[in-house]
Amino acid sequence: MEIVILIVCAVVALILFRGLWNMMQGGSPSRSQKLMRLRVAAQAVAVAAMVVFVVFMQRS
Repeated sequence: MEIVILIVCAVVALILFRGLWNMMQGGSPSRSQKLMRLRVAAQAVAVAAMVVFVVFMQRS
């Protein structure tokens, strides 16, 4: 489970840096907006995975 959390957090970071890079390079604002929305969704998945992990660890 810890590996899953690390992978999801890495995906969030990758999307964040991709969106920031697009903005710094003067890329399409709509692309940056889509990447930031995707980042928020990935963050929600990461937080949910962390909550599941904590609950699982407390019950073990």
